[in-house]
Amino acid sequence: MAYEFANRLKNIPPYLFAEIEEKVERKRKQGVDIIDFGIGDPDVPTPAPIVKEIQKQLTDPENHRYPTSAGERDTRVAIAEWYSRRFGVELNPDREVVILLGSKEGLANIARAFVDPGDKVLCPDPAYPVYALGATMLCDATPVKVPMYDAENFLLDFESCPDDAKMVYLNYPNNPTGAVATSAYLKKALKWCNDTETILCYDNAYSEMTYDDYVAPSILEYGRQAIEFGSLSKTFNMTGYRLGYAVGDANLITGLKKVKSQIDSGAPKFIQKAAVTALSQYTGRKRPKMVQDNVDIYQARRDVVVKGLRKLGFDVKMPKGTFYLFFNVEGNSTEFAERMLEVGIVVTPGIGYGTNGEGFVRMALTQPVERIEEALERMRKAL
Repeated sequence: MAYEFANRLKNIPPYLFAEIEEKVERKRKQGVDIIDFGIGDPDVPTPAPIVKEIQKQLTDPENHRYPTSAGERDTRVAIAEWYSRRFGVELNPDREVVILLGSKEGLANIARAFVDPGDKVLCPDPAYPVYALGATMLCDATPVKVPMYDAENFLLDFESCPDDAKMVYLNYPNNPTGAVATSAYLKKALKWCNDTETILCYDNAYSEMTYDDYVAPSILEYGRQAIEFGSLSKTFNMTGYRLGYAVGDANLITGLKKVKSQIDSGAPKFIQKAAVTALSQYTGRKRPKMVQDNVDIYQARRDVVVKGLRKLGFDVKMPKGTFYLFFNVEGNSTEFAERMLEVGIVVTPGIGYGTNGEGFVRMALTQPVERIEEALERMRKAL
């Protein structure tokens, strides 16, 4: 019997990373040595103190029971205390914090809480596909793609945005481009959203992954009329643990909690306990050693890749945030990615992040330096 997908699912294109994984797997079966710069999944292990805390918490039978969908209170308190130390933002852990199954889950579910069929949602282009697809289109709403340009440092131009949208997604440090935003820009963005009564969803998952003395702020430093999403995935190399959080306006948090109460039972308690340990490493705005060591690894890789790509003739900017490089290949991004796969290199075509990503490719710095150098040599021979 053939079961027909719902129309909202029919309208969504295949997930970019799933297609890439299938192609890569076929190459592996052919015996090709793959150097994967595709999915942003850290290759550096989770810091030992966090792993040890999980092991410890697993021995407590209480942590084998159902958690709460909003998150355990001690975890919410830890998030609030971290925001106070890291950003100087004071949060009520009961009204302004919710724990997520990774930030991706929250970014999708906030739309369920506030977006009705037919509503407009402003989605940057290029951008993380979840904003337009997993959030907007799965709510039968309309994604309004707002182009961002390399010449303008991939900053969303609010002056070109319609003022009748229900929601907007903003993300700095930015995936896929690595762009960062100044305090002045974020203040302007928040004011525009408040003036137009547009819900501002700020994706700050890469706040701790910055370079060259740049320190990423929280949007909540400039006002509380927004919701901000964060994750332990990249900061502490915990992608597989699926733990994130949302903070901000109490009404927005309440809506997100209500959705979650209907569809999930929260993150495992033992992982939430480990998150408390991880966040407690911060004593102030400065990154603790376990995080700084992580950032230093990616910064060294960034420098090697940028230098190597420039030698190959590409105009590559030195990003100040994330562990991605997004550079212009001056041609069809899918064809370029396929050429690279022929020599065992995985890069992500920019078209997967939106029409305005065409001509670019993204590389995730998730390979050690020796593999990066091998990839650069393969690229040199293939170009």
